Amino acid sequence: MARSANLHMRIDPETKQGAEQLFSSFGITMTDAVMMFLRQSLMVGGLPFEMRQPRDNAETEAAIDADKD
Repeated sequence: MARSANLHMRIDPETKQGAEQLFSSFGITMTDAVMMFLRQSLMVGGLPFEMRQPRDNAETEAAIDADKD
């Protein structure tokens, strides 16, 4: 399949550098990784990973609940 569309995005330099180093260790480029993400998303019909709200540990949640009272 010919690549004729462009995707432009802005990201903070630290995240970009970390991701490039990670992907490089697998022998792939940032473009390869994004392409893999997009194709996998299409294959599964959504995000290719589970999304959850971050949860604090039990002690923090108890403190938050106590503060609400």
